Amino acid sequence: MQKLAIAMASFALLFSAAAATAQEGIGEVSAQLTGQFTRDSNGFGYTQSATNSAGLLVGYRHKIFRWISAEGDYGFTRNTQRYFLSPTSGFPFPNLIGGPGLPQTRIQADVHQATGGLVFNLPFVKGMRPYLLAEGGALVFAPTRNSFATVAGTVRDGEGLFVYGGGVELPVIGSHLLARVEYRGLIYHAPDFGISSVNTTNVTHTAQPSVGLAYRF
Repeated sequence: MQKLAIAMASFALLFSAAAATAQEGIGEVSAQLTGQFTRDSNGFGYTQSATNSAGLLVGYRHKIFRWISAEGDYGFTRNTQRYFLSPTSGFPFPNLIGGPGLPQTRIQADVHQATGGLVFNLPFVKGMRPYLLAEGGALVFAPTRNSFATVAGTVRDGEGLFVYGGGVELPVIGSHLLARVEYRGLIYHAPDFGISSVNTTNVTHTAQPSVGLAYRF
């Protein structure tokens, strides 16, 4: 939990500092439907994968200067982490079930995402508002205790998170209601839920495309 505390403290300091320097500007609230597509992680004879899932991302954005805004986001999804033992690994894991190359462990979890950072507003392109973003924060993996996808001894797992990405906004009604299309790339340490035998020790990546609406005021 120390890693989670450090990540959350960094998130709070970053967003608070940005908000404190903000002069009069434009606020923006948003809600987006997301997809989660995670790259496999390999290490110590294991391959870890996560099921694809849908989720929700809500946020608040405040313009600091013409080209820079501060943003805070919260996201939620639910997926299942799966761990496969390589047929050539040679490592015995008696606490896990299944044969080599088959799913050894399945852990279903609620995934909470909390991030804050900066948005770089690019010049308008035929009415469209493109932007780039860079954020930091945390992912929290909370086991659901599903009887068909759980392992005894799992605990809530918090991981520090870096987010990069960009998107574009298009006016829907006047200049206040905007449609948003966005891509976020999430970089973090693959979760192990406190089970050391399935810790790949690797950093993994989740692609998070999304569409939604934003309201400016």
